[in-house]
Amino acid sequence: MACSYLYISEKNLKENSFASFRNDMNTLLSNLENQTVITHEWLSKLEGGGKYIISIHDNDKDFLWGQQDGGGSRKAALEAGWAYYQENAETFPTPLAFTITHQEFRFSSAGQGQDDYFGCIALSSRNTGKLTILILESLAPLQEQIKAQRHTFFMLVAFSSLVLILFAYFFTGRLLVPLQKSRDSQIQFVAAASHELRTPLTAIAGYAETLRDSAAEDPSICAKFAETILRNAQHMGTMVEDLLKLSRIESGAVPMEMETVKAASILSDVTTACQPQTAAHNLTLETDIDPALTVRADPHFIGQVFRNLIENACRYAPEGSTIKVSGGKRLDHNGLPEALFMICDDGPGIPQADIARVFERFYRVEKPRSSPASTGLGLAICKHIVERHGGRIWAEPGPGGCLQFTLPLAAETEKRT
Repeated sequence: MACSYLYISEKNLKENSFASFRNDMNTLLSNLENQTVITHEWLSKLEGGGKYIISIHDNDKDFLWGQQDGGGSRKAALEAGWAYYQENAETFPTPLAFTITHQEFRFSSAGQGQDDYFGCIALSSRNTGKLTILILESLAPLQEQIKAQRHTFFMLVAFSSLVLILFAYFFTGRLLVPLQKSRDSQIQFVAAASHELRTPLTAIAGYAETLRDSAAEDPSICAKFAETILRNAQHMGTMVEDLLKLSRIESGAVPMEMETVKAASILSDVTTACQPQTAAHNLTLETDIDPALTVRADPHFIGQVFRNLIENACRYAPEGSTIKVSGGKRLDHNGLPEALFMICDDGPGIPQADIARVFERFYRVEKPRSSPASTGLGLAICKHIVERHGGRIWAEPGPGGCLQFTLPLAAETEKRT
C-alpha cells in the first residue's frame, strides 16, 4: 500500500513536470513566432539559466548555435535528441508556412533505460526554407527531487515502523494485561469451584458407601448418615444457586429496578428474616439508621446485601455478642453526599493481608474466620450488587469484623439526572 502510494506520487510528479514543460514551450515558441530574426543574444539569454539546451537546423544543416562547445554531456544530449527525432519523424507534425508547430516528448539520452530528458521539436516553413528547433530540458533536477521524496518516504516508513513496534511493545502488552488477568481469574475460579464442590461430594460419597455397607449391621446409623448426606447436598445446592446468581449479576442479565426507598425499611425486613440465625447463636442485632435516609436502589438486591453481610457476621461473632448495623450520610472523595452503611461484629476481624481479597469468589480468610457453612460467594455477590448501584464496598482491618458499603442518595441521583 505504501509503495503504491509512492509510485502514484512519483508518476504524478513526472506528469506534472511534463505538463509544465509543455506550457513553457507554448509560451517560448509563441514569442519566437513573433520574431523575424533569431539572434545569438536571444538564444544565449534562453540558455543562460541552464534550464534548456537548444539546437537549430536550418534546411537540415546545423545552425552555428548548435555547433558551439558546451561540454560532452550537452553534445551527447543533443545528438540523442536529434536521433530520436529522425527515428520518429513520421510521428511529428508537418511544418506550416510562417507558423511554428511543435511536439513534446520524453526520451533517454542513453537510448534505453529511464527517460532523462524532456524534448521539444519545433517546425516552421519560411521563404528561406525549413527551420527545425530542438529544445531539451534535463530531468536531473526532477530525479533529485524524486530521490529526496523517496528518502523522506522511507525515513517516514522507518519512523512509523519504529513507533508501531514501540507501541506494540509498551502498549499492547498493557492492553493484554487485563485479558491475562481475566484468564487467570477464570482458571482460579474453575479450580476453586472444583475444590469447593469436591468437598461436599466427597462427604456424600463417603457417607453413602458407609450407609450401604453398614446399615444392615447397625440400622441406628441410617438417620445420622442420611442427615449428613442431606446437609452436604443442600450445601452444594446453595453453592450452585449462588454461582448462578453471581453469574447473572456480573453479566448484567438481571435488571436492577431502581426506586427511591428508605434504607431503614429495607433493613427492617432483613432483620426479621435473620432472626433465626441470630437466635441460634444468641446474638443481639442492633440497628441505627436514620429513618429519613433515602437511597436510590433496588430494594430486593440491597436487602440481599444486608442479609449476606449480617449472616456473614453471625458466622464469626462470638456467641452472646452484638452485631451492629448503622447507616447515615457522609461526603465522598469528591465532596458529594452519599449513604454509608456499616455492619460490625466482635469477631476475630480480618487480617490486613486479606483485606483486598475477601470479596473474591471462594476466597476465605484462614482460621479463625473460616466457616464450613459459607459457600465463599456471599461477599462477591454483595460486591457486584453494590457496584451495579454505583456504590463501593470494602472491609476494615483490625479486631472485630467491620464491612462497609455506600449507595447514592436518592436526592443526589435525581439532581445528576
